[in-house]
Amino acid sequence: MTERKQVLLRLDPAVYDALARWASDELRSANAQIEFLLRRALAEGGRLPGNAKPIPRRGRPPKVPEPPAQPADGPATRNDQDQDHAP
Repeated sequence: MTERKQVLLRLDPAVYDALARWASDELRSANAQIEFLLRRALAEGGRLPGNAKPIPRRGRPPKVPEPPAQPADGPATRNDQDQDHAP
């Protein structure tokens, strides 16, 4: 993992509380919300560097779909027998 720059940020407690609630609404940490907002402001101002890496994804990895189950080659089940004799 590449090293990320650490910055000390002093905020008014009321501003931090509002930011933390907003971050929670969007399922982000307060730190991730600050970075998201800073990147958006830089992009809107035409100042986001082209070599800026995307925000790293956090949390649980996506689920890998399981392959479909193959039918067993065993004896016929009751449902198989009912379908064979359906009108």
